[in-house]
Amino acid sequence: MDSPTASNRRSNRNTNRYSVNHLFSMRAEQDVEIEDDLARAQKRLRELKARISAQSKKNFVFERDVRYLDSRIALLIQNRMALDEQQEVERHLEEVDPHEGNFPDDRKMQQYGNLFFLLQSEPRHIAALCRLVSLSEIDTLLQTVMFTLYGNQYESREEHLLLTMFQSVLSAQFETATEFGSLLRANTPVSRMMTTYTRRGPGQSYLKSVLADRINSLIEHKDLNLEINPVKVYEQMVNQIEEDTGSLPPNLPRGVPPEVASANPDVQTIIAPRLTMLMEIANSFLVTIIDSLETVPYGIRWICKQIRSLTRRKYPDATDYAICSLIGGFFFLRFINPAIVTPQAYMLVDGVPAKHPRRTLTLIAKMLQNLANKPSYSKEAYMITLNPFVENNKARINQFLNNLCEVGDFYETLEMDQYMALSKRDLQISITLNELYNTHALLTQHIDTLSPNDKQHLRILTDELGGAPAQVPRKENRTIDLNLYSRWETPIQDFTTALMDNVSPSDLLYMETKAIFVQIIRSIPHAADKRPLHLAGIAEKAATTKDAVLVRKGLKVKDMLGDLEAAHVIDSHDGYQLMREEVAAELAHLGNLREKVIAETRSLENVYKTICDHNNYLRSQLEQYKAYLSNVRMTATKDKGQTTGVGVVTVGGKEKKQPKATVLGPYRFTHAQLEKEGIIVESNVPDNRRPNIYFNITSPTPGAFIIALHYKGREKAILEMDLKIDDLLEKQKENKHLLDLEYVQLNVPKVLHLLNKVFAKRKA
Repeated sequence: MDSPTASNRRSNRNTNRYSVNHLFSMRAEQDVEIEDDLARAQKRLRELKARISAQSKKNFVFERDVRYLDSRIALLIQNRMALDEQQEVERHLEEVDPHEGNFPDDRKMQQYGNLFFLLQSEPRHIAALCRLVSLSEIDTLLQTVMFTLYGNQYESREEHLLLTMFQSVLSAQFETATEFGSLLRANTPVSRMMTTYTRRGPGQSYLKSVLADRINSLIEHKDLNLEINPVKVYEQMVNQIEEDTGSLPPNLPRGVPPEVASANPDVQTIIAPRLTMLMEIANSFLVTIIDSLETVPYGIRWICKQIRSLTRRKYPDATDYAICSLIGGFFFLRFINPAIVTPQAYMLVDGVPAKHPRRTLTLIAKMLQNLANKPSYSKEAYMITLNPFVENNKARINQFLNNLCEVGDFYETLEMDQYMALSKRDLQISITLNELYNTHALLTQHIDTLSPNDKQHLRILTDELGGAPAQVPRKENRTIDLNLYSRWETPIQDFTTALMDNVSPSDLLYMETKAIFVQIIRSIPHAADKRPLHLAGIAEKAATTKDAVLVRKGLKVKDMLGDLEAAHVIDSHDGYQLMREEVAAELAHLGNLREKVIAETRSLENVYKTICDHNNYLRSQLEQYKAYLSNVRMTATKDKGQTTGVGVVTVGGKEKKQPKATVLGPYRFTHAQLEKEGIIVESNVPDNRRPNIYFNITSPTPGAFIIALHYKGREKAILEMDLKIDDLLEKQKENKHLLDLEYVQLNVPKVLHLLNKVFAKRKA
């Protein structure tokens, strides 16, 4: 009988053998020496994932710029912005000039490479920093963390390191929580971090695949009004009565309180079928989401799992209902619902939905939120009429939220990934100078808390770097490829030798032989066509080819087969059956992997296109602001006697008269053109007359436009509207996305985009 020690030793050896075997398998999946169908498919997928990661980061930066400019543009429109603030706004619109600015010298680059390797591979430092920074600093730090430090959104090592950081941040959040109700609710750096995580590629891909069809089929019904707020329903009802009859009866006054509106029998009759339809639509969304369990990104599910386990540890008496409300607070409030309420911001639909579907989507999101959270009807009492939906589905949603948490951990895989990272020569991140310097500055600012001991690695690297450089102007904010190196861990030069401490020499030789056979078979067409595999024949075939690399591998593997047989690990009399079966299994795994890679590539190509479309949309918004600021500059007046009027600019301190502004246009667009582009959202023009309708757009002065609606054959316009870009931007800022031209309603953001595109030459 074995002693417990001997038994443990054998168990450890088997565990090590399994782990090392898995490492060889991981290497086979990522083998860059091979050029077969799988390798080519993997290369295409890697390149696509890299493009998605890079584009996601660009979108995140653009979204921040647009948010900032949205908040500032209103002040500019109202002429309440000082000149220095105007200049700050303009700086947000500068493009990076690849020839401006300077990179750090080679020594500094190596020091930054050491620092960022440490930050990436030991997530606890970033986790601690995220808890120390202010809300105003968190967005910039999150950009660096989510899209740069762990920016390869589909690479398991970076994803798992990022999730390890989340675990650390969430643990600290739970430790410092004073009451259950406040957990993960407030707008804190931690909640902002969780929301930002959902905006990465895998989260966006999931939202599009699960919600896009459901939302698009709903918004097709532009006239479907499902309003259930009695006050709004009452107002809509009396407006319709007044429009139909020309007056209002005395028993239907305007401006009634909620209790009077909800008691009105006609209002109740209008609302009743709407409640039924809303619950049916909400149920269809719920079924779609529940059925998507297996496609929810692993990281989202793993965060749900951490929320559940941390809650159980901190509040052992918490009910399953209460715990699920916290999980639902993350999954629905921060992930699903924002995409339902503003699907255009998540690239799920083209343009802004019409008024009625937009309201329906908001109501659906409220219903899902009430289902996932403990509902409170104090602010919106009318929502209690939808409570049957909550009661009927509570058990189902709690089961789903618990099922979300049922995912395995990644610690062993991460250990292997970290191990393999040390054998890589090309570990690098793409980072802007300002990201580099900002992270350096934040670390220096909080170093006494992050690393109080001067012998700790983070403190040593930060001290060596010294003070952080100042942020560079935007046009000098170039991107650099920063190579990451470990200062304290020795890079693995020889992968096989490095594993010898973990398994026996014969086990290692067996696994390496198997790996070389897999490489040879993948490199020689039809080598594996005949089954069972003839390993000795395959080795001989490789050794006699004209490819020098294959010849070396063939000769090497023939010797290795002999060594393994001498060690009684395999036997030539049974055709090396054990190894033959394992090689065949590995090839089958790689064959299945190829199909998965191709399917994933197809799916991600759609995601990439969507992300690029969103990037173009954000760019067009920034271009609108540029055009507007250009007009503001032309008409600005400066203090201290340097007054300039419209059309006068200052060059070298002297005034120079601009040429008189010329009228641009008219540019002609048909009804069909504008409808196809999504600019016309709703039209009251009868179908048979639409081919005869066209629009002329003119710009008499910078920032001013005239849209004229014409009917073919008539010289005079049916309708003309004067537009100022200020008014359109203000409408956009206030989320008033519709422009009413009496006969048609136009989409404001798309009108702005059209004006900018058509009249761009004015800026030149």
